[in-house]
Amino acid sequence: MTKVEAIKKLMEDNQGTATWDILYENLEKYYPTVKSSEDWEAGVRGVLYREIRNNKSFKKIGLGIFALKEYTQEEQPKKEDTIRMHSFIEGICLELGNFKNYLTYTADPSAVFRDNIRLLHLAKMKNMPDFTYPEIIQETKRIDVVWFNEKGLQFPQKVFEVVDSLGTLSGAFNRSLQLLNFRTEFYIVAPEQHRNKFNQTINLEPYHSNKDKFKFINYDEIISLYENAERVNQLERKIF
Repeated sequence: MTKVEAIKKLMEDNQGTATWDILYENLEKYYPTVKSSEDWEAGVRGVLYREIRNNKSFKKIGLGIFALKEYTQEEQPKKEDTIRMHSFIEGICLELGNFKNYLTYTADPSAVFRDNIRLLHLAKMKNMPDFTYPEIIQETKRIDVVWFNEKGLQFPQKVFEVVDSLGTLSGAFNRSLQLLNFRTEFYIVAPEQHRNKFNQTINLEPYHSNKDKFKFINYDEIISLYENAERVNQLERKIF
């Protein structure tokens, strides 16, 4: 079996899709010698991208998600489906973090992003590093998505709380505030209709004195950022 055939078989096992995590963890099952060289991961990437460039076998359907060429991509969840939308937005936050070379963590690894991909297949970190006191770490583990710096000591750089219900807004604020002593940026990602409540809450204590650390992003904005991330990155490489 060739590497291409092995990747195909692995995607078939996952109903037509795969992430880098799925490929790296499971390809040996169909290609036993895949890890025989020191730079074997680069070899897998080379095979996959070659097939995509030549319009053969595979296609890219996300920043780090791939599929069989004949695979039909799932439609985006409806905004009124709050449960599916919540995990969809979490997946976008993980994909963007990976794309920007952060180490990513999620509190909801079993949740489904889309196209048979669970969040655990997107998060680079399965366990949170012991970056501070245990009590703070336990609260940070409950944050929807955390981006850690990739090099040096691992500290949380950006945290994302997906707020689909106004009843969860205060909890999102409070979990974020546990990281006040770090140079962490806090993002509340929510439907646009929650912006007024965000602005009202951020102007109350204990949040007001730290309002500059919080940013509000609506669903449409982060989806647009996700959909255009690779195109913008390619343009930046050409220009800069």
